[in-house]
Amino acid sequence: MAILKFRVYFEEDDSIYRDIAIKHTQSFLDFHFAILKSFEFDNKHQATFFRSNDNWQKGREISVEKYDKAYKVTPLIMADTTIGSEIKNPNEKFMYLYDFSRNWGFLIELINVSKDENPKISYPATVRTEGIAPSQYGTKSVLGDRFVDVEEKYDLTKVAEGFGTEGDDEGEESGEEEEGTEGTEGTGEEI
Repeated sequence: MAILKFRVYFEEDDSIYRDIAIKHTQSFLDFHFAILKSFEFDNKHQATFFRSNDNWQKGREISVEKYDKAYKVTPLIMADTTIGSEIKNPNEKFMYLYDFSRNWGFLIELINVSKDENPKISYPATVRTEGIAPSQYGTKSVLGDRFVDVEEKYDLTKVAEGFGTEGDDEGEESGEEEEGTEGTEGTGEEI
């Protein structure tokens, strides 16, 4: 059984990616859920894959369901379409769009094909994680929920009082003095 390894890049920052290993007999629906899990997104929104080329142009659509929109070609349905059936070359590429109102975009490329199935892994599986995933609904702190509690307790969102622009006028005055003294330097006469 072939194991396909895909690299899934966050479209806005290619230093953020996940490598996902999946069996060629598994469906695009399985792949869809694996991508969402690897980027810590929920599965409450519409999603679709597109076959793609080296220039990241959208090709045939592979969708969760047939949505209420105009199609040039009827889309394939994720649950009915196996990953292996859509692999036409060793450098296959796909685009994945999630949550059509927010337009989360991911670029997917096939990076490895292996015949060796690891019995310890439940496929599909995220086998490599690089970068901090974007937050689906807002900002995500590196410190996690603990920082949010501190921020609420001490209300760090308010501007600190007592700090103003005092002293800014002094800097301008001293600058004028320096300019005046610079004019006298370098005009020395030889003795």
